[in-house]
Amino acid sequence: MTAASGSAGSAGSSGSADGGVRIGHLVTSGTFSLDGSTWEVDNNVWLVGDDREVYVIDAAHDAEAIVAAVGGRRLLGVVCTHGHDDHIDAAPEVADRTGAPVLLHPDDRVLWEMRHPDRRPDGTLAEGDTLTVGGTELRVLHTPGHSPGAVCLYAAGLGTVFSGDTLFRGGPGATGRSYSSFPVIIDSIRERLLTLPPETVVRTGHGDSTTVGDEAPHLEEWIARGH
Repeated sequence: MTAASGSAGSAGSSGSADGGVRIGHLVTSGTFSLDGSTWEVDNNVWLVGDDREVYVIDAAHDAEAIVAAVGGRRLLGVVCTHGHDDHIDAAPEVADRTGAPVLLHPDDRVLWEMRHPDRRPDGTLAEGDTLTVGGTELRVLHTPGHSPGAVCLYAAGLGTVFSGDTLFRGGPGATGRSYSSFPVIIDSIRERLLTLPPETVVRTGHGDSTTVGDEAPHLEEWIARGH
């Protein structure tokens, strides 16, 4: 598969000009399958790093494009925000080509094994874990609901949170399929994400970014509509 589109940019006060930590972005296209149905999807792939090292967040669909975006940098890890196949389908190939570990919350192993029954993740993610790249910390927030082991990554120094499929512009991630729960995702969003500074940029697993401040006023609307 090929990348549908791609872009790279900086975040926070550091940019590519001085070699500081920045955020890269690819959009890749493929499919998502669960509960006997398959959908065409576009996924956001995020890269956080400097000129020397980088993390990939959600290796979706296109290993070739992701490895090219990593370039000559050391890939510290392939971080999976959750185990749905559209977010992990390219993870083993990216890991094998770069020597980087695949990291997943253990509560999503059941989903991982649906796609990769013969390949285990290399490491685990848990609430409060910290990943460091170029001096910037990414703090793991366990945010179940869309899936049992869903996580977000909060980079306070960059003023952003990578929300996977937990929070989007306009509401929570989908909870109408196996291994999901609407009350649980609401609790995760309320307790883990809407408590972040309102200016925090929410970089999502699909579609456009938003901010905590833009989404927080609508929590009761989401609860009332039930999705």
